[in-house]
Amino acid sequence: MEAFRPPQAAQQGVLHDLGLGASSAERIEAVKAGLKVEVFATLARRLGVSEAGLAKVVGLSGTTLARRKRAGTLTPDESDHVMRVAALLDQATQLFGPEDEAAEWLTTPNLALGHATPLALADTELGAREVEDLLGRLEHGVYS
Repeated sequence: MEAFRPPQAAQQGVLHDLGLGASSAERIEAVKAGLKVEVFATLARRLGVSEAGLAKVVGLSGTTLARRKRAGTLTPDESDHVMRVAALLDQATQLFGPEDEAAEWLTTPNLALGHATPLALADTELGAREVEDLLGRLEHGVYS
């Protein structure tokens, strides 16, 4: 994997590519309105995980996911969880470069995270912050 790429090298970023807005205010509004299920499905593909695998991370049961697919949108709480995972992919892509390498990092057990995968830890806000902190340390060359 490539060491560090400056944020501008990632161009618009994963969040923009997923149609999640260019600013924090737009992203907050998108979460409050409920993200479209297509965002969830696209994020799963981009992470290289199944929809069922991503559903587990964001706290959706299989039956709830099926209902959301019929409705077309996620609830604000579910949308917030999806946004959290998308933000981690965005941050990892800015650090590692190619999105497939960032996705691989997110789905590979990590010693600094107690051998858990960064994606698995993203099922809670506290876990996601641990992953964000690790990405920040890596970005600044702090041994982790």
